[in-house]
Amino acid sequence: MPFQDLPARLAAVRESIERARQRGGFGQTVTIVAVTKTYGPDAPLAAWQAGLRDVGENKVQEAVAKMAQVDAPLRWHLIGHLQRNKVKQLDGFQLVHSMDSARLADALSAYGAARRRPLEVLMQVNVSGAGTKGGYEPSSLPAEAERLRTLSGLVVRGVMTMAPFDADVVTLRRVFSGARRCGERLRAAGHPATELSMGMSGDYEIAVEEGATLVRLGTVLFGARPA
Repeated sequence: MPFQDLPARLAAVRESIERARQRGGFGQTVTIVAVTKTYGPDAPLAAWQAGLRDVGENKVQEAVAKMAQVDAPLRWHLIGHLQRNKVKQLDGFQLVHSMDSARLADALSAYGAARRRPLEVLMQVNVSGAGTKGGYEPSSLPAEAERLRTLSGLVVRGVMTMAPFDADVVTLRRVFSGARRCGERLRAAGHPATELSMGMSGDYEIAVEEGATLVRLGTVLFGARPA
């Protein structure tokens, strides 16, 4: 049976999340998004059987192919970079984490309006300033938050960020707390931005301490990715 140790891994992760949540003191509910990118369709099915309800994929086409092969009512999240020419393939996704530019926001809103059902999105913010990370600069948030309110095809549910690879604890806390403040700015501008997607297998406990409501976990649940 593939992923036969997933239930035990998941139980350990849930315990770690609860301890981190108590240390952080924000009182938030934390949802695990099981990252199934590069694994076959048996991974999202195993996630469902283990009690997980949310799975994340980086690429639209890979995800759509898996959706057709997985007979379980999972909530699918797009967590990777999205090209504007793929926007019309988003119907199967519950939440898009990677709205990283004004041009993409416009394309997403146009599609949400055309299908008469707004797309649920997170604003990806580049808190670290790393050139390898996409996303809005935090300084652009006040103006963009106001502009996004005019886009009827979107619902901005919160913020997503990624910390630099191998960042130290001080840097992680700076990035994650900065993302939390970005969410506060969105809410102040009138958006229902209660979600904070941050933290992966190597840093999710610190992310939860800093207020994460969505953690994107792959290898800590499923083991090493296929070569």
